[in-house]
Amino acid sequence: MIELRDKDTQERLGTIEDSELRFLIDELEEESPDDRDYYIDSDTIDMLEGDGAPQSLTGLLRRILGSREGIEVLWRRV
Repeated sequence: MIELRDKDTQERLGTIEDSELRFLIDELEEESPDDRDYYIDSDTIDMLEGDGAPQSLTGLLRRILGSREGIEVLWRRV
């Protein structure tokens, strides 16, 4: 399992499967090979959805984003 946390507060946001993490890695830009965070906003979620992201992933990301403009999400294996 992969745990998602708010990068700023370290609040636990939810978990995703390895396949969902692989989808994020394939779709989103990483600044370095050790990069473990992504900036998520509604446009990012829409793009992921359009590229075939699992509904479980986009649903979780929409819940995490809520009414915010964007959020830095950190991931780690648990």
